[in-house]
Amino acid sequence: MTFVDDTLEEGGRPTSRHIRMAGCAAVIRNPWAGAGYVDDLRPGITEHAAALAGILVPRLVGLFPDADAIEAFGKCAVVGVNGEIEHAAAMIHTLHFGNLVRIGARGDSFLSFTNKRNGAGGAIILPLTHKKSELRGSRSHFLTLEFAIPDAPGPDEIVVALGAADGGRAHSRIGDRYIDMREMGVDQTGKPLPPS
Repeated sequence: MTFVDDTLEEGGRPTSRHIRMAGCAAVIRNPWAGAGYVDDLRPGITEHAAALAGILVPRLVGLFPDADAIEAFGKCAVVGVNGEIEHAAAMIHTLHFGNLVRIGARGDSFLSFTNKRNGAGGAIILPLTHKKSELRGSRSHFLTLEFAIPDAPGPDEIVVALGAADGGRAHSRIGDRYIDMREMGVDQTGKPLPPS
């Protein structure tokens, strides 16, 4: 499944350029379905996670001019109702998956994520943040891409998805944490700023 959202106008004002958010998802059979409680998920992780990234990353990057055009990214896994949320988490919370995403998108940041259980047609929610660790707190790039697959995940399936954007929100104008800290005289934990 591929989902593309191009924004050309927001709030009644045209954007300076179109902003693309895109997501790619794979629907797989849950490798732990019907096995009861499995103590060690690692063999299934190593068998599937890198292969999934190998399929999804080039597909996602191909929706943009190149990897350098991507500014934000995120990941999601949704397990069907017969599975555990841990089965969804297993597919995306591993360097076997995440490192291939970072390499493919030329990013170095922690990937925002959701992992949950849902039935077919439920929302696939991809929170996105800036792909560069030094810019991860850029509020303009706090984005959410949402789509659904009408027939997935089935009870014994997992949907694994990646999302990316080539810009922040159109007309972003809420400032950043550094402006807030100066105005409030505190750091991001609420502690007073040292005298300057």
